[in-house]
Amino acid sequence: MNKIPFLSKLVSRPARPAEPTRHAKRSWKKRAVSFGFSNATLALTLVFLFLPLFVIVFYSFNEAKDTTWTKFSLVWYEKLIFGSSDLWASLWNSVFVAIVSSLVATVLGTLAAIGITWYKFRGKNYIQTTSFLPMVLPEVIMGVSLLIFFSGIKLSLGLMTIFIAHTTFCMPFVYLMVSARIDEFDYSIIEASHDLGANEVQTLFKVILPAIMPGIVSGFMMSVTMSLEDYVITFLVSGPGSTTLPLYVYSMIRFGVSPVINALSFVLIVAICFVTIILRKSVKSFASSR
Repeated sequence: MNKIPFLSKLVSRPARPAEPTRHAKRSWKKRAVSFGFSNATLALTLVFLFLPLFVIVFYSFNEAKDTTWTKFSLVWYEKLIFGSSDLWASLWNSVFVAIVSSLVATVLGTLAAIGITWYKFRGKNYIQTTSFLPMVLPEVIMGVSLLIFFSGIKLSLGLMTIFIAHTTFCMPFVYLMVSARIDEFDYSIIEASHDLGANEVQTLFKVILPAIMPGIVSGFMMSVTMSLEDYVITFLVSGPGSTTLPLYVYSMIRFGVSPVINALSFVLIVAICFVTIILRKSVKSFASSR
């Protein structure tokens, strides 16, 4: 049986990609080739932000104590693990205060965002305005005011005062991030839960909180980060036996910063990246399961 030439050509011709696919490929090629001002600014910003981290990691494997490279060594990691008890104690204080204060700030900030956004009461505008004061006030003023308050109530300076101070300045950030998430919330879901017989508490824990969980987790992570790196407020409200990591590192400047800090920085970078990846995947799986 003879083949029809037209049909044979039609069958042997490879399938052409869909029209949107071809346009997407062309647009991707155009974006890949062009390197304008915005891309250059982005590249310079990334270099400015991450180059110091690479320098710290690089010199953490240097055998010499100064910035002159001699040879590869793990001596500073050995001193970090076996010969830095005071450093580990200050790190434990920082992590303990950061996690506990961030948990409390996340709970209070989330409830404040839900209550202020959805309920009407007297003084609502006043509370909304004053809740942002810890974010805009200089840290020195914030720390001095907290120090005067603790002295007025006769509260001894220590980890408790650091915990209260960190909770105070972290809560507005949680409130801001959760409020931004609530602004995108579909209110018809709440009406549907009420129509199905759910009360206020059931609606809060089974409808509202799962929907705004990404904002809550983001606020918690930001609070942990801000608590770990805070120095000014912590210095003003700290007492004996409550040295945190920023205070310990700053005290080392008088004798010269040891490369052990570089090794600790690399360990913290790896740990934070690991925790961030886990939280990102857990939040995605949690949101997809709802």
